[in-house]
Amino acid sequence: MKRPRHLMDPDNLVRPVNDHSLTNVQRWVMSVLTVFTIAHLAIGLAIAASMVPEDATAARIGLNVIACAFGVIGVAAGILIHGNPPHKWPYVPWLLLGLLPGLVGLWFAFR
Repeated sequence: MKRPRHLMDPDNLVRPVNDHSLTNVQRWVMSVLTVFTIAHLAIGLAIAASMVPEDATAARIGLNVIACAFGVIGVAAGILIHGNPPHKWPYVPWLLLGLLPGLVGLWFAFR
């Protein structure tokens, strides 16, 4: 008697799994979580810079520079999770996207 496929076969416990698609989904989920977590940190720094008193200009600029750095690090981490080596990166426009939280923060801090 042949056992239906959805039931476990005690003679053959291991079923073949398509690991390539699972790995691809895991990479995308991990990179999205990483980029958005670091982006929240960068946006929080930019918001904090706009709440610093007006006489502390250096602190406003410093927090926004740190926000830019974290934004670029977040985008780079997302690219690295996909296994792209840094010496072959044509991803400079994507890295420039990481500057966005700090630049928007500068605009809000000095308007």
